[in-house]
Formats: sequence, structure tokens, C-alpha cells
Amino acid sequence: MSATSSSPSDIRPGRTTDPALRGPVARPGSRLLHRMVWLRLSLLLSAPLAWMLLVYVVALAALLITSLWSVDSLTSEIDRTWTFDNFRTLLDNEVYRTVTFRTLGVALAVTVIDVAIALPIAFYMAKIASPRVRRMLVVAVLTPLWASYLVKVFSWRVVLSEGGLADWTGLGSPGYGLTAVIITQAYIWLPYVILPIFASLERVPDSLLEAAGDLGAPSGMVMRSIVFPLLVPGIVAGAIFSFSLTMGDYITVNIVGGANQMLGNLVYINAGAANNLPLAAAIAMIPIVVMLVLLTAIRRTGALDNL
Repeated sequence: MSATSSSPSDIRPGRTTDPALRGPVARPGSRLLHRMVWLRLSLLLSAPLAWMLLVYVVALAALLITSLWSVDSLTSEIDRTWTFDNFRTLLDNEVYRTVTFRTLGVALAVTVIDVAIALPIAFYMAKIASPRVRRMLVVAVLTPLWASYLVKVFSWRVVLSEGGLADWTGLGSPGYGLTAVIITQAYIWLPYVILPIFASLERVPDSLLEAAGDLGAPSGMVMRSIVFPLLVPGIVAGAIFSFSLTMGDYITVNIVGGANQMLGNLVYINAGAANNLPLAAAIAMIPIVVMLVLLTAIRRTGALDNL
């Protein structure tokens, strides 16, 4: 045996002298990230948080600043001196108040209709339908989302037109107006209401309903005491989708609304044809303020805690 050879006693258990058999050595950066969880989480969330900061916070700040500018009546140039004249115009002009209340009424009507339709559909999908039928219904709910927004709106324009499908059924067409806007938007935003309620119902354990039935609780009490409290987060989420999307929509009103206008139309007109960008920004702040007030009120009720 040569002098350089190692005896068995020189080889420590669990270690090898062959570099090819050794495991990878952790780099300093990997060890640092492994020890500091907060740093790893910060690096992971930095990109999406930066994107949200740029798209939402910066955009909203720019919108607010623009709403404080004004347009020179002689040169039509934007005067970047801060003033509250645009907001005074919104408060003093009856047209803007009327359009604001009209928009709120349409958004509320669309939300109530969607929730009323979505509740039985989602309950049947989650608790009554077989797995095969449930999958088919989920596909049926998701399929309209694949279609173009304009295709769906113009389809309803054809249905609601004079001599259209609504007249063929014998029910009569409501014509173009606020009723047509409510019907069209209720159809368009319905999937956004069904899916959150369906997800909430799926989380309701069947054992709770069976236990309530075994204890002799009537169906109304079961729905009121067990199902509905667990459904509140899904209903709130769907209502927020429907209400906010209706508040900001303006294409549907242009196509099936007739001569009626909503806040989105006023923003479009002032930003385009009227060439009054500051006033358009001030009008755009109305839906934002309404949604902030609504979300604050909902949060105080605790309905957002389980979203």
C-alpha cells in the first residue's frame, strides 16, 4: 500500500473525497434569501406592486391633478393653475346631477337583477347539479366571456330593435332607452356575479345543510341562518363587479340607450369633441369617489373580511 493511500479510519462517515459526488454548495445569495423571508417576499412582490403603483396610484393622481386644471375660453389651451371650478360646475349644473343619479340608478338596477338571477343558478350548480351537469353549466357561464363585448351589445340591439326577436315573442320590445341599457348590461355582467357566488356556495359544507335538516330546521331558516351568511362575501364581490363595471360603461348607452347619457358618455364627449380634458377628468372622479365610499361602507360591515 502506498503512503498516499488513506486507511478506512481516515474517511469520516457521511463525507466523500470525490468532488463529483459532493452536493451543490449554496451560494451566499441563496443562503441570505433562505434566512431572510421578508426579503424573499419583497423581491417576489416588487414587480406586481410596482406595476399596480404605476397603473393605479399614479394614474389616479394624474387624473386628480388634471381635474384641477381649466381650459382657457379664448385660446382653448389648458391652464395648469389649480382651481375647483370644474367641481363647482358639476355641483351647480343640473345636467351633471341628473346624469349622475341616472348612472347610479342604472348601476343599482343592473346589480339587483344580476344578483337575483345569479343566486338560484349558482345554488343549483353548487348543490343540486351532478358533477357532469355542473361542468356543463360552468362552461355555459364562461362561454359568453369569450365573445366580443361589441358583438354582445349589437346582438341585443338587434333583439330589442323594432321588429326584432323581442317583438316576435309577443312580449313587445322596450325600444332603445334605459330599459334596454339595463337589460343589456345585466346580461353582459351576469357571469361576473354568478362565479363569485358559485365559489362561495362550493365552500358551504354539505354536512351543515344535512345537520340542519336532521335537526328539523325549515328550509327558510337554513337559508337565512346558514347559507346566506356564508354567501355574503360572494354576493358582495359579484355586486362590486356589476356595479363598478356599469358605472364606467359608455358603449352600451351609445348603442342601445337612445338619447340617454351616463357619466361615461360625458367623459368621452368632453375628452374628445368638446376638447375639455380637465372637465372630463373631474367627471371621471365621480365613479371613483362613489366606489370608494361604497367600499368603505361595505368594509365597515365586515363583508370584505372573507373575500
